[in-house]
Amino acid sequence: MKVQITCPECSSSIECYAKAGAANVQCGVCEHVLENLSFSENQEKGNLEACSVCHNNDLYQQKDFNRKIGVILFVIAAIASIYTYGISLIVLFLMDVFLFKRLGNIAVCYHCNTIYRGVNNLDQISDFDHERNDRIVYSD
Repeated sequence: MKVQITCPECSSSIECYAKAGAANVQCGVCEHVLENLSFSENQEKGNLEACSVCHNNDLYQQKDFNRKIGVILFVIAAIASIYTYGISLIVLFLMDVFLFKRLGNIAVCYHCNTIYRGVNNLDQISDFDHERNDRIVYSD
């Protein structure tokens, strides 16, 4: 299972593989060391029960697509629709359907936004829930 962690110091991406017993990972940009990670043998096999970074079991699944790229594509298609009479929006829709069928799912932690790829038990993880997200994010 591949894990993508957001560095709390510089917000850059730290990628690593779940390896049982590993407790630390270092950011390649600012060299900050994240401690107290907990990777189990079960996670090394690809089964996810709880987040390895914040140790919460509040996880959701979504398609593995970069949201920023999606917004940029929509803005380009919307601007181009002025000149193409809306055909660019239809092309974007067809691209979206194609990508939706081709891309796999990932698991994401509600609390720390850690991303897990290659999870075997995705069927046990629910889809994103706005109400649950609001309770977690705004509970502090």
